[in-house]
Amino acid sequence: MNILGLAVKPIQIPELPATGSASSGGFASAFANAVNQVESTQQDAKTAAMDLLAGGKGDIHNVALASQRAELSMELFQQVRNKFVSAYQEIMKMPM
Repeated sequence: MNILGLAVKPIQIPELPATGSASSGGFASAFANAVNQVESTQQDAKTAAMDLLAGGKGDIHNVALASQRAELSMELFQQVRNKFVSAYQEIMKMPM
């Protein structure tokens, strides 16, 4: 996507494994991938800010976009985590 001449990279949602692959660690690998993506966007924002402040390369717009992308990916991850916790709590309330 291109806005005002700036390239805007969309937030990538991790691919979930096919149904029935829970025995192969599907949830664990999906969770690890999501954590890695959040960490990656945060590192990209930090690198962009440090490059601008220390090296003078880049511009404030790219730093702001990288920072916003990192913030949104963290919020998305937190919301998904909250939904999983809520679903787990509901399952635990079910009678056996």
